[in-house]
Amino acid sequence: MTGVTDADLPARVDDALASFLGDRRTQLEPLGPRVEPLLDAAAVAVAGGKRLRPAFCVAGWRVGGGAGVPDDVVRAASSLEWLQASALVHDDVIDDSATRRGRPAAHAAFTDAHRSSGSRGDAELFGVGAAVLLGDLMLSWADEMFRTSGFSPDELARATGFLDACKNEVVAGQFLDLAVQAGGGASLEDAMRVVRYKAAKYTVERPLHLGAALAGAGPRTIDALSAYAVPLGEAFQLRDDVLGVFGDPAVTGKPAGDDLREGKRTALVAHTASAARPAQRERLEAGLGNPALGPTDVADLRALMIDVGALARVEADITALEEQARDALDDDALRPHADLLADLAGRAVRRNA
Repeated sequence: MTGVTDADLPARVDDALASFLGDRRTQLEPLGPRVEPLLDAAAVAVAGGKRLRPAFCVAGWRVGGGAGVPDDVVRAASSLEWLQASALVHDDVIDDSATRRGRPAAHAAFTDAHRSSGSRGDAELFGVGAAVLLGDLMLSWADEMFRTSGFSPDELARATGFLDACKNEVVAGQFLDLAVQAGGGASLEDAMRVVRYKAAKYTVERPLHLGAALAGAGPRTIDALSAYAVPLGEAFQLRDDVLGVFGDPAVTGKPAGDDLREGKRTALVAHTASAARPAQRERLEAGLGNPALGPTDVADLRALMIDVGALARVEADITALEEQARDALDDDALRPHADLLADLAGRAVRRNA
């Protein structure tokens, strides 16, 4: 397509996803109406969001020398939204989160539908099972939409390894997050490793790599993109960690303090534990992972994080990481697209949801 702007990209992503889902509905129609709730849930799971991963993928295409933003690039970039939706659906099952983007999480919605229809069996088991299958289906769709985006086999071959790495890293990073929570403690090194592999690479670095590789970029450009992407991705996730404790539920779509109830061992928690006195550390550990944590308890832990300087420390880390990413834009491979990449950096870090 010609005559399009960056502002057009979210709508083009929406259209590409809707077209793909429409084709899948036709393909699965022989299974009958009982499968329709699964496809409806996929539509809900992929609706909305910041569309940052497609935006980074398109930016990588441009940095790599791609001309314009043709439809095949948009379709390839949009495939990352199925990967993101899959990860979020599974993440909500793992964390037993009741809401996502202000709506019932997929497993909760399936559970409610089972109960309201008077179906047989355990409603919660049905909800979890249906959500796992939904996540699996959308992960498969990420591959399918990428493969059928319109690029030649040789062009796809240049980029497939980055998509594979993206999937491997986010799943292994999710397991690392579980293992760190199960092990207790609050090591900053562990927290930042989870940040890098669960979120930073698959949110910023790999989408950039994917787009650049589709455009035919070489190792020099790929390395330059990493120097920008890794610190920016880490800043992005640290912002998420702050919003998980201090965010406004009306904006984030998640209950206040959910990360505390789930026992997330974030960098914010690590800094709090490191700076806290013994009695304060006991308060922190007593609250982390307690599903019954109420508003007053959440407010108490927020105050603790502020009092010991942990929130200020994480905000300083976010600023330093964003500056590191912006400094990387002086590289010859990135300088022609510095304005675009700087704008994306601001969107990723300076946000309230």
